[in-house]
Amino acid sequence: MSTPYRAPVKDMLFVMEALAGIDRVAALPGHEDAGLDTAAAVLEECAKFNEGVVAPLNADGDRNPSSWHDGEVRTTPGFAQAFRQFAEGGWQGLQHPPEFGGQGLPKLIGAACIEMVNSANLSFALCPLLTDGAIEALLTAGSPEQQAMYIPPMVDGRWTGTMNLTEPQAGSDLSLVRTRAEPQPDGSYRLFGTKIFITYGEHDMADNIVHLVLARVTGAPEGVKGISLFLCPKVLPDGTRNDVHCVSIEHKLGIKASPTAVLQYGDRGGAMAHLVGQENRGLETMFIMMNAARFAVGVQGIALAERAYQAAVQYARDRVQSRPVDGSVSAAAPIIHHPDVRRMLMTMRAHTEACRAMALVAAAAYDAAHAHPDAAVRAENQSFYEFMVPLVKGLSTEMSLEVASLGVQVHGGMGFIEETGAAQFLRDAKILTIYEGTTAIQANDLVGRKTARDGGATARAIAAQVEATEAALNARASAAARAVAQRLTAGRRAFQDAVDFVAGRGKADPNAVYAGSVPYLMLAGTVVAGWQMARALMAAEDQLALGVDAEFMQAKIATARFYADHILVKAPSLRDAIVDGAEAVTALALESF
Repeated sequence: MSTPYRAPVKDMLFVMEALAGIDRVAALPGHEDAGLDTAAAVLEECAKFNEGVVAPLNADGDRNPSSWHDGEVRTTPGFAQAFRQFAEGGWQGLQHPPEFGGQGLPKLIGAACIEMVNSANLSFALCPLLTDGAIEALLTAGSPEQQAMYIPPMVDGRWTGTMNLTEPQAGSDLSLVRTRAEPQPDGSYRLFGTKIFITYGEHDMADNIVHLVLARVTGAPEGVKGISLFLCPKVLPDGTRNDVHCVSIEHKLGIKASPTAVLQYGDRGGAMAHLVGQENRGLETMFIMMNAARFAVGVQGIALAERAYQAAVQYARDRVQSRPVDGSVSAAAPIIHHPDVRRMLMTMRAHTEACRAMALVAAAAYDAAHAHPDAAVRAENQSFYEFMVPLVKGLSTEMSLEVASLGVQVHGGMGFIEETGAAQFLRDAKILTIYEGTTAIQANDLVGRKTARDGGATARAIAAQVEATEAALNARASAAARAVAQRLTAGRRAFQDAVDFVAGRGKADPNAVYAGSVPYLMLAGTVVAGWQMARALMAAEDQLALGVDAEFMQAKIATARFYADHILVKAPSLRDAIVDGAEAVTALALESF
């Protein structure tokens, strides 16, 4: 009974053109051929592949997950064949440099394609997601020899990559990492230790797996300053098996087809590995991989929300129950006629479109930060992108839980029944707020590194851009534009108050600031996403005036108005919780819990 996936190509292209400025991205050195026509062609092909090949495997992956036996992992039937087609189609190398076999397309186009594969099948998409991160880490810190040996086979899909961070005793505190690296006379290292929660740490979809592993060289300092990064392949260059073994995989709430491995290093003399970058500087390099993954996980939230929305809309059109309260239909009607069902569907739609716009605008900033010829422009875009990463990750994943839950609610009792697929979306969504850093970790990053560190300068610069959009809205004659402007102004002022509080109180009263860190992230994200919806409204009004695609543009305007009146309206209350609510968080004595 699960609803087929249809990629929202039209909405993606609208955002790319009207909000993210794909024409400006295509003007960047190296991206001259990556304009709107290229984006449209790539997205259409990506949609065909994911709709036809990857999406049909999603429900079966939930029912028949990956399995472990005697150190080997077998993925869901069909996954290995689909991954070969994925690789042969060039999708793994979409954003990576041509000199390593990639296509060198901008992140703006890549992010839209990443959304599609994750909408189609979240469990499947995790393998290429981690491989992308491994490639990025080696592009940043790998030696020329490491790059030449390991990047091309990952780009072409013969090999995949993993990220080995945490351990049983460490959790999110990487200062507690204990995996040991012993130097060898030939310049290599031997690894000894246990790594947990390793996505696709063992599988049957590729010939080799390239593990990037955090470990301590013998004698290294304690804490994060003593962590190094190592490259440790499953299969060594001479074809022999390295001393890294999967001792189990986890049984999980969701993403069941994605094998989450426990890896044991060094049971048979030590796993052969090579240092990536400088000794004791491994966490810096791993953060590059983590930031890429955090953005991608945010896109996963958007992807899952889109899939849940599509399923809910189809069910609401098909399910006949009760007469509409306005008497517009004299007999029982499809439930999409009922006001509260429409409220739920509009909430799902508005959240998804707003976060998609926010993510693609951030992706365009990443492209400018890396390719713009002007150093000042690069720096400005880098600051903006870094501020956006915790918003994309934190808000998009939290909203995906809400959207998936609403999807179950729209289905009613059938949503609680596995055959509709609505329950799988909800179960799969939960991990998104946890892995690659929980929502609180993203919020702490936003508070400490992205707001307090520069005294709120980047946040205030964003607020100034929002204010300019308010002025543009108020200059319009339409009631919708004026109404959205009113909500956006209230949201932006709430955001500015919160920025002043975070930047001003951080050192003097850190408990007060961090007590509101997650509300601060949600406030910032809600306002920035609302800003993009306001910009979308203006672009849609302009296109409507020209007679372009009236139905689509009217839907854009209606969705932006709904976002303002039902989601952005929450911003002032978040401000109150942040600025005035800290004392209540810590008032209860610990022994009273």
